[in-house]
Amino acid sequence: MQWTDRIRQVRIGLVVVAAAIAAVSLSVSHILVRDLSAEERKNMEVWAQALHALSSADGDTDLTLVLSVIRGNNTIPVIVTDSAGRVTDFRNVSIDERTAADSAAYLERLARSLARSGKCIRVDYGDSAAGGDYQLVCYDESTMLKRLSSYPYVQLGVVLVFAVVAIFALLSSKRAEQNRVWVGLSKETAHQLGTPISSLMAWVEILKESYPADALIPEMDKDVRRLELIADRFSKIGSLPEPVESDVREVLAHVADYMDRRTSARVSIVRDFPPHAVSARMCAPLFEWVVENLCKNAVDAMEGSGTIRVTLLDEPGRVAVEVADTGKGIRKKDLKSVFAPGFTTKKRGWGLGLSLAKRIVEEYHRGRIFVKSSELGRGTVFRIELRKG
Repeated sequence: MQWTDRIRQVRIGLVVVAAAIAAVSLSVSHILVRDLSAEERKNMEVWAQALHALSSADGDTDLTLVLSVIRGNNTIPVIVTDSAGRVTDFRNVSIDERTAADSAAYLERLARSLARSGKCIRVDYGDSAAGGDYQLVCYDESTMLKRLSSYPYVQLGVVLVFAVVAIFALLSSKRAEQNRVWVGLSKETAHQLGTPISSLMAWVEILKESYPADALIPEMDKDVRRLELIADRFSKIGSLPEPVESDVREVLAHVADYMDRRTSARVSIVRDFPPHAVSARMCAPLFEWVVENLCKNAVDAMEGSGTIRVTLLDEPGRVAVEVADTGKGIRKKDLKSVFAPGFTTKKRGWGLGLSLAKRIVEEYHRGRIFVKSSELGRGTVFRIELRKG
């Protein structure tokens, strides 16, 4: 199994676990709120019975317990209305400056709203079937119950913010670590290649003087120059190269010539360039590396037989390069992972070529590279966009 698939599975697993934790938290909170809500209704039923006892008491009745129950409600907002809907009493209901001018109308509206939601208890006086007088005890949830109802959502919000910040910090740390690895590896590679390449160049010069008519020595010289170019590319990755104004046609033609020499006759390299010069700021050795990598991947995707079309487009404000092949294409589920480090469909691939190409285009050239289109069995088109000037 590829590393990208494992990472995707880990992410999905974390999302599932987080969703399960959120569901359990909300479920437990809902049960607690439901139980407390039922407990508050029981308390209000006792309070309504106490109100009924107070209204029905005569002069000889001991009202100590009744008054204790009525005065003991210091948390649950309650409004008492008569059969006509007029407010006769209320407790624990805050009236601010906006509602103070017409507090009676505000309390009546609030009582009607609570009654419609089922938060009311009817207290009958006399025979209710005969249409006797009654009162409605309308109550709302206590402040504590409201806080408990909203607390899980606040908690989940805080956890979500913390998770997002933690993931962002981890990704930033990982990216910075990858950058340090890239730079260190590139510098060390360039350093290690420098000495043997210098020695090979000297030996080639000696061979030229000793055997000036040998036809193989110029080919050896080309391979040594190629090694020198590779070392130069690694040294530029290890630093921050300064882009210069370059003719993109010449850069792409150089890559096409190199691929023509290094591929079989069954692979056709088609160049589609405009007739005029197209300039863009770039580091030519690194940009050649990017296009060369795309062409090599195209050759592998076509299994050594097909057509690679390199197209240069001079568009307003930008220069675009498209590399199209007639290979096997990329699966839709892999399109988002093709530039991820470690992703590869080759049996012996490291999965670093496209990741390095993306780094060169986006970080060193401030451009973008992406898969423009891909169809299984038909081929793939990669597109690079660079800003002019």
